Amino acid sequence: MSETTQAEKRLEYHEKKEISLLESVLRDRQFRLPVVIATVAAILAIALALFHLYAAVFGTPETRSFRGTHLTVMLLLTLLLNPLFRKSYRSPLVVPGDTSNGLRLAGFGIDLLLIGFGLFVQVYTLYDSDAFNMRGGSITQTDLWVGIAYIMLVMEATRRAVGWAMVCVTSFFVLHSLFSNHFFGFLYGPPTSLRKYVDVIFMRADGIFGIPLMVVATYIVLFIIFGALLIRSGAGRFFIDLAISLTGHRTGGPAKAAVVASAMMGTVSGSAVANVVTTGSFTIPLMKQLGYRPRFAAAVEACASSGGQITPPIMGAAAFIIAEFLHVNLLTVIVAASIPAFLYYATIYFMVHLEAEKHGLHKIPREKLPGFGEVLKRGWPLLLPLVVLIVLLSIGFSAMMSGFWAIITTVTLSFLNRNTRLSPVDLFSALEEGVRSTIPVTIACACAGIIIGSVFVSGLGLKFTQSVIDLSGGYLLALLALTAIASIVLGMGLTTTAVYITLAALIIPALEQMHVAPMAAHLFAFYYGVVSSITPPVALAAFAAAAIAGSPPMVTAFEASKVGITKFLVPFIFVYNPSLLFVGPLWMTAFSTVTALAGVWALSAAIEGWLHGRLGLVTRSAMFVSAVLLLYPPQHLFFGLSGWGVTIAGAACVAAVYLMRLRFRAGLAPAVSER
Repeated sequence: MSETTQAEKRLEYHEKKEISLLESVLRDRQFRLPVVIATVAAILAIALALFHLYAAVFGTPETRSFRGTHLTVMLLLTLLLNPLFRKSYRSPLVVPGDTSNGLRLAGFGIDLLLIGFGLFVQVYTLYDSDAFNMRGGSITQTDLWVGIAYIMLVMEATRRAVGWAMVCVTSFFVLHSLFSNHFFGFLYGPPTSLRKYVDVIFMRADGIFGIPLMVVATYIVLFIIFGALLIRSGAGRFFIDLAISLTGHRTGGPAKAAVVASAMMGTVSGSAVANVVTTGSFTIPLMKQLGYRPRFAAAVEACASSGGQITPPIMGAAAFIIAEFLHVNLLTVIVAASIPAFLYYATIYFMVHLEAEKHGLHKIPREKLPGFGEVLKRGWPLLLPLVVLIVLLSIGFSAMMSGFWAIITTVTLSFLNRNTRLSPVDLFSALEEGVRSTIPVTIACACAGIIIGSVFVSGLGLKFTQSVIDLSGGYLLALLALTAIASIVLGMGLTTTAVYITLAALIIPALEQMHVAPMAAHLFAFYYGVVSSITPPVALAAFAAAAIAGSPPMVTAFEASKVGITKFLVPFIFVYNPSLLFVGPLWMTAFSTVTALAGVWALSAAIEGWLHGRLGLVTRSAMFVSAVLLLYPPQHLFFGLSGWGVTIAGAACVAAVYLMRLRFRAGLAPAVSER
């Protein structure tokens, strides 16, 4: 069977849905501990989802009780689904003849105690919430001990849901706040008393219950539920079919489909690894069958899927936190992030096209592909909720209310087609999956609140900001490089949201002091918090794609870094040229977008070494120089020269190379020998 025929067979794709806790309970009705835990967890998750839908319509309760309720349920779910001394809640509690039974039983007992304590704290704070809130600043001895234990509970939940890395980072800030007189250099300072520390972190809204937790409880959970409902109604299959119908017949069609499908999936899902598993299980084998190298196929999917975290409107939940820190509405962040995301996906698209041309890869005949009109006719209702979401945000609805009506629209429109119709089990499963997907984000945000509170009480933020500026020597480029390195290193162990929040407290103020536009400063830190998913040595998206492609993980990660190079460059570009974030006149934004697009195209050709034929050293170098000149902001001088002149020179250089390659391809000029 030919490769093309095999590829056509792969078009008979059936989306695989993850089984929810609710569905697993309905399938296995035996009275066993895993089933009991799954039942309790499913009930808690669905109840919390309904609570948030109610709050979206009728308003949130008192601040502390609302955030506390959200965090309490998330802590309980974390403890239930990530048991102590067992790999999973599905693992048996007692294994006949196993010497570790006692350890597992002890872990189960500890989990019950922690669950009981979490419930106790919720009752303790809500029993007389007015009196509790009034004690801020003069806490009792009971408040002190409860607060200490609660901070430790959040740290333990973080260990289980996020990992040791964030626990270690948070522990450093806690110890620094309490014992800063034992540190040296800019870390030295007066210590904070334990009573004051617990007061800030536990009692007030400056620590655990601060801005990060507020954002995840108020906005993020609704949007993740919205994404889960879209996926349940068949959005994943629809996006892939739509991408295949648009690009499958073109050069490198399957890989281009992976880029387009992952970009569309990114609008509703912020998880890079989840996107890889969803779209990659189809696109990676198809790319390999058409002749793409396994590592390149995996790299394309990893880069395309990791782009979901920078793709509006959800952006891996960070868009909401950025909006809150900047005191702007969500739509402002969405608009600002749109052009950088477009440039990122455009680069991957160019890379795919050039790779396909270089290796002479097959196309899929158009007649073997689903028609665009046919796919759109079948699945157009799945696009309307996104339209509703954007329209409501643009006319001034709150993010919470916009998310609610997007959810209602998704459920209502699903009934227009029997293939997308949501059954009661599908509906409740989506609610449960949405809440479960929010667990790591919520726990990370609660733990990040400890970091922010610690920085606040110790005064480390101001000292760290000044120290970073001093270390950079007052040069913005050096400061950006330091920020990028710090973001990548933190991103190896922390979630993207946690990386961004940490940098927002420590480094972003330094960028703003260097007169970087606030939106550019926040998006710079966020972008570099994302790139760890494709950057060795910890490149989870690349490793997940490598497993599907059967390619070496580390080799795939380096290939992904090459394919996704724009993610490393674009943040520097929009810092120096904030018009790419819609800062300034629209004509400048349009001009900068066109020149940046030409620049990333030239860069792609230089990296691949191909443009209507193999590029030699001279033309390849010329394309690289052209890319640098085109990406350089025209508002800035270039070694004393006008930035506008530099841009024009870059355009002229790339045009000359392109025309020469066209003539070479057409045989109108003799081949140029290049070395």
